[in-house]
Amino acid sequence: MTHPFRTAAVIGAGTIGLSWTALFAAHGLNVHVSDPRPDLPEAITEALAAFAPHLAAQGLDTDGLADRVHVAADVTEAVRHADIVQENGPERVEFKKELFARLVREAPGHALLLSSSSAIPATAFTAELEDAGRILIGHPFNPPHLLPLVEVVPGERTTEEAVRAAVDFYTAVGRTPVVERQEIPGFVGNRLQNALSRQAVHLVQQGVVTPEDLDTVVTHSLGVRWATVGPFLGAHLGGGPGGYRHITEHIGSTMQQMPLGEPSQDPEDRERVIQAVERAYASTPYADLAEARDHRQLAVLSALEDIRRTEHTKEI
Repeated sequence: MTHPFRTAAVIGAGTIGLSWTALFAAHGLNVHVSDPRPDLPEAITEALAAFAPHLAAQGLDTDGLADRVHVAADVTEAVRHADIVQENGPERVEFKKELFARLVREAPGHALLLSSSSAIPATAFTAELEDAGRILIGHPFNPPHLLPLVEVVPGERTTEEAVRAAVDFYTAVGRTPVVERQEIPGFVGNRLQNALSRQAVHLVQQGVVTPEDLDTVVTHSLGVRWATVGPFLGAHLGGGPGGYRHITEHIGSTMQQMPLGEPSQDPEDRERVIQAVERAYASTPYADLAEARDHRQLAVLSALEDIRRTEHTKEI
């Protein structure tokens, strides 16, 4: 599977699909987009206009961006000449089974078939397909034209050639692919996110903190730290000269004994949290909140890239 990546098909043009579309086009690919939504041309135009400044800030050439994006009449037309297909459909196993059976039939034999699935492993919807070797998960974080991580998760029958091709492709479009060698629902990133989210909801339900203050706790501590080091390196540094062994042996047992609790599933308790979040944020339009988030994320990524360049220069 060494065919060059020149043409991409994006199946599903919601938030993730539109972001992928802009990213792929900014890296010079011809992109064919399929989605049953009646406003697809307008949605693409709006997304490209909104995302172009983000892409330009990453050093990408956005001139003629829209010229490389094409609205397809249906899935068959979208994938007809595709070298890579990025699926972003509903998170339903049966839907993905039917869609990927169609993709295997309609896409060229060399095309790499990737799913943005947030939680469903590839094997769950490819077990009955004859040609499952080129199908695997390429799970991004929202929005993928900004956040670098892509979790590359092969299914039981995915070939090593397809895994290498996926890594090569995502690297070529400026992402940071991480191959996960065991299928597990939610993969790695969403399982970590889910663990923190469940504890956050529990703390708000218990009246320990408001949604706004909990967000402040994260963005002014763990969020800053985790943008520079992950949990394991952070803990290793937290142990001082003794490193991870020291913190595990001296503080780890106390932390492990801490009762965390689980969020209540009672509808009234869930509704109270929803209303609290809405009181905190719903008065600001979604587009404004998203733009503020993306502006800050770009600033963090830019600062980190500057540091990497400086460190690389020192090494030379």
